[in-house]
Amino acid sequence: MEECGCEHCGKEVKTKSGLKAVILVGGEGTRLRPLTYHTPKPMVPVLNLPFLEHVIRNLKEHNITEIVMAQFYLPASMREYFGDGSKLGVHLYYVMEETPMGSAGAVKNVEDFLDGTFFVLNGDIIQNRDFTAILKFHRRHHAKATVVLTPVADPTHYGVVETDKRNKVKRFLEKPKAEEVTTNMINAGTWVVEPEVLQRIPPDTKFSFERDVFPQMLADGLPFYAYPTDNYWMDTGTPENYLQLHRDLLSGKNEAYTFDTDVIKGKRCQIHPSVKFKGKVMIGDKCRIESGVKLSGPAVIGPNCRIGENTSISDSVIWHDTVIGEGVKIKSSILADNCKIGDDVKLTGTVVGDHVNIIEGIQLKKGSRVMPGEMVKSSDTASQKI
Repeated sequence: MEECGCEHCGKEVKTKSGLKAVILVGGEGTRLRPLTYHTPKPMVPVLNLPFLEHVIRNLKEHNITEIVMAQFYLPASMREYFGDGSKLGVHLYYVMEETPMGSAGAVKNVEDFLDGTFFVLNGDIIQNRDFTAILKFHRRHHAKATVVLTPVADPTHYGVVETDKRNKVKRFLEKPKAEEVTTNMINAGTWVVEPEVLQRIPPDTKFSFERDVFPQMLADGLPFYAYPTDNYWMDTGTPENYLQLHRDLLSGKNEAYTFDTDVIKGKRCQIHPSVKFKGKVMIGDKCRIESGVKLSGPAVIGPNCRIGENTSISDSVIWHDTVIGEGVKIKSSILADNCKIGDDVKLTGTVVGDHVNIIEGIQLKKGSRVMPGEMVKSSDTASQKI
């Protein structure tokens, strides 16, 4: 019997046998600030659902239903929302780290749950993962570990993986300099690992798969393979990428997301008949949108939002319970939960944290970042990037 690590239930659970997945959800999401000061990165909404829900649903499609959350930062909201996972048809287990342990250290910390081949997923990546095909490849090559690869335009921000013609890994170079780049294929943040690899990770030690475990495996000549794919992939770790993700999903660039209509409306919305829509727009439940409003996609409005008369919103994502005044212009921006935007405010390329109040008539500089809870009374108040 093993403790699920859930501070709410206090019960013991027994994990089922079969394939499992570990999702690394302990990061503080510093690149996404100010959005992640009070919302952990896995709970940031994507198409009005927590990011993590998209990942779990992808696993469930391939019958991977035993999922361990390796947690550290703001864990409570994940546990409160997902519970034991039964609503999504999976079994979720939560294990806390007392201090950040790195990618390998976090997996070592959940070792008691892992009794066979398992997947490891970075918690900030959206990709159309064919877990079934990846596992078949891994087993066909009798690999001890398999890393999924994806091509990117600039590999210097990621882990470059060099392979031979049989896709056996030859070299693993984390965040190389431009002159060191020999391939555009990078570590896509999904691995298949055999349990004996865990013996290479010291307990209670900060340790990395990318910098420690994988290079050691190569040095020792263990069978370590790469599974290349050109399926849709996005690192959602920055506001720019987060906004681009919504553009991609609403435009159909990611083939896993299709919509029968340009305007996707939630339940019990009040939308004035004069509201004009252009492109793909998603509106959450219980929204109220007044007369003369223009919504230009790609755009997502979260549940329980209110948008005042003659406001225009384009290429933006608004989280839940935000009230937007009259005559407001919002373009290429992200607004977090429970914000209040005064009349005639203008925001372009702005990222606004939760519970922000921007008084009427303010025009923020492009690229502004507004801290959670801030009262913006001047156009210069929030002009500095975080």
